Amino acid sequence: MSDDRKQEILRAIVKHFVKTAEPVGSQTILVSYRFQVSPATIRNDMASLEKEGLIYQPYTSSGRVPTDSGYRMYVDEMADYESEKIKALTTLKKIITEYKVEKVRERIYDAVNLLARATGNVSFATVPGNERTFFLGLSNALKQPEFANNNIRASQVVEVLENDDYFRRLLKEFSVDESVKIFIGKENILEQIQSCSLMVAKYKRDGFEGYIGLLGPTRMNYPFNKTALEEIKRLFEGKKDF
Repeated sequence: MSDDRKQEILRAIVKHFVKTAEPVGSQTILVSYRFQVSPATIRNDMASLEKEGLIYQPYTSSGRVPTDSGYRMYVDEMADYESEKIKALTTLKKIITEYKVEKVRERIYDAVNLLARATGNVSFATVPGNERTFFLGLSNALKQPEFANNNIRASQVVEVLENDDYFRRLLKEFSVDESVKIFIGKENILEQIQSCSLMVAKYKRDGFEGYIGLLGPTRMNYPFNKTALEEIKRLFEGKKDF
């Protein structure tokens, strides 16, 4: 097949069928691919392609679909590999990024869970990709006397944690780096948690950054909690195995 227009028609049939899984008619070819010829010319070219064994009609009164020979000609002579390569690489990049984010989220859950269990305080981490804060251990922390006997104080802590934008701004204002920072009582800039101590550090994992830390009453075991946070952060970042 040497006719340029017939090659373009075959290319259009293959691309349309691959995309829709529906037999392709002459009117679809004419309208969707903007051939500057009459419908009769398209039909004649399609009849010629069918005689050459490159397309066929699966049902009476239906459009045409490629044969194996038609696919072979498309693959060998017509496919636009360069433009599809760009699309494929863009799609893969997006999927791989989403996969990495999901894996980081899974590891964040594990890290926050471990930290809450180890310290008995509220543990938290910011989650890449959707700009939210994930926290665990609130129910256990609220059982401690500082909160159990003071409903207002407890509700203030919950309010801060549940306001994602507010809490993330707080962390950014502290200019936290990868070492654990400890803010005790009134050192916290938010009045709602000035009865608490905050431990926080920046994490880095698979190209993503965020914050991981814990929040509890000022009456806490600082050396134990700091060590727990440091070790779980290192474990989360892949720098340590237990």
